[in-house]
Amino acid sequence: MRETELHLGEPPAVVNIGVGVHGVASPTDVFRLPELWQLHLYQYDAELTVDGTAHLIRPGRVSLVPPGTTVRYRYHGRSEHLYAHLRIAPVGPPRTVPVMQDTGPELPTLSGLLRHAIAAAPGAPERTRAEIWTALWRIAHLTPPRVSNPGPHPAVSTAIAHIEAHLTAQLTVPEIARAAGVSHNHLTRLFRTETGITVVAYIRHRRLERAHHLLRASTLSIPAVAASVGIPDLQAFNKACRRELGASPRVLRGATS
Repeated sequence: MRETELHLGEPPAVVNIGVGVHGVASPTDVFRLPELWQLHLYQYDAELTVDGTAHLIRPGRVSLVPPGTTVRYRYHGRSEHLYAHLRIAPVGPPRTVPVMQDTGPELPTLSGLLRHAIAAAPGAPERTRAEIWTALWRIAHLTPPRVSNPGPHPAVSTAIAHIEAHLTAQLTVPEIARAAGVSHNHLTRLFRTETGITVVAYIRHRRLERAHHLLRASTLSIPAVAASVGIPDLQAFNKACRRELGASPRVLRGATS
């Protein structure tokens, strides 16, 4: 077994968590947990066999083994790791995760999350669940997913990220293209191909979507809402709301959900 499917739609139940010390009484361990996932963050060199597939353990690696799986550890002396035994409900879309991964630059963060979870377990189990849930999300993103559709062009993703971060500014397509590292014309072609709309149309849509939310869910004044979405001219804001949302800002504010 080299990969497993993980669901992260809700926090896991943490059945047991702590610091494990092995390789002292015996150089090997063979066992399985019939109903629980095994999460281990390693600080040593060893070998792990998961349902017949061998994996090298190195400091900074993390393993995630599904329930009912037979594991065989072979230690090289005293071996200490952080662990959690979890019950993970099949809620949310499945994510394919390698059984063994290098944590790389995520090691300090993951180590901190697990240690905080261990410390919280006796008196604050809710925090333990939250810390472990966060750790699982980070582990699920250590390796980029393999998908048949590679997703948006990197320049389009960068352009969208720039737009989202600067909706209150007076955005221009040449400025966005520079941020994305491509020419104005190239970004225009890529954006329409990837999204089906122009860059300007996307900006207008996102601004009005945010404005609609603020008008309905906040007590911000209408001028403040307009300024917060990059349309400080009230006449222009009124026209944009009528055109894109079908009503004036005042009517939208008074509408019920």
